[in-house]
Parts: sequence; C-alpha cells; structure tokens
Amino acid sequence: MSMKQNIEIDRKQVSFKASAAIPRIYRMKFQRDIYKDLSSLEKSIGDGDAEHSNLDMFSLEMFENIAYIMAKHADPSIPDTPEEWLDEFNTFSIYQVLPKLIQLWGLNVQTDVDAKKKFAQQTVK
Repeated sequence: MSMKQNIEIDRKQVSFKASAAIPRIYRMKFQRDIYKDLSSLEKSIGDGDAEHSNLDMFSLEMFENIAYIMAKHADPSIPDTPEEWLDEFNTFSIYQVLPKLIQLWGLNVQTDVDAKKKFAQQTVK
C-alpha cells in the first residue's frame, strides 16, 4: 500500500508518494540505503531548529535526493534528475519539508506493518 501527500514548496503543491518501492528505487538511483539516510537526517535536524541542527552539505544532498525520489514516484512527469527538479523552485526550507516527508514515510511503514499483522492473524486462525 502506498501513501500520497501534497506538500507546499515555493507556493506550489508538490505530490510525494511513499511505498514499498521507494527503498529499491532510491538504492538503484543513488546506491544508498534510504532507511539509514532518513535516520541520519532525522537525528541531524534535531527539533527542527536551524541554529541547533547538525546538517552539513552531504545531509542536504541526501534530503534533496529523498525528496526527489518521493516526488518522482508520485509524479513520473517530473524531470529525470534531482538538479532539473530542484530548478523548478526558487528555494525551500529543509526544516519545513523534511519533517513532513519523515511523517509520510512513517505512515507508510506503519500501514505496511499493520497490514502484515492482520494477514498473519488471519492465516493463524
């Protein structure tokens, strides 16, 4: 099951999608583990206060890549590279968008866990 959410970026509604395919798509495109990257970003951003975060340039690139993959998954018509996609915006804050993407990913993971539990309970009966 997948989850979709619109997030406002630079006064535009941008669709993002989280599904079981995201880790594979991310790994194929960037040769990285999205679970580790999201965990790292979540720790780095702290409580969302820019002055107390530990975000570096590499963290910013990870965020851009995750946002791009989730947006491209929701809307295949967006450009084929993160750079081209990011060119569509003036600027946006990682502190506003990342928590929403983490929440969307968490909702997707929770939905998958709940579905597996229900399936397991049905097969045990």
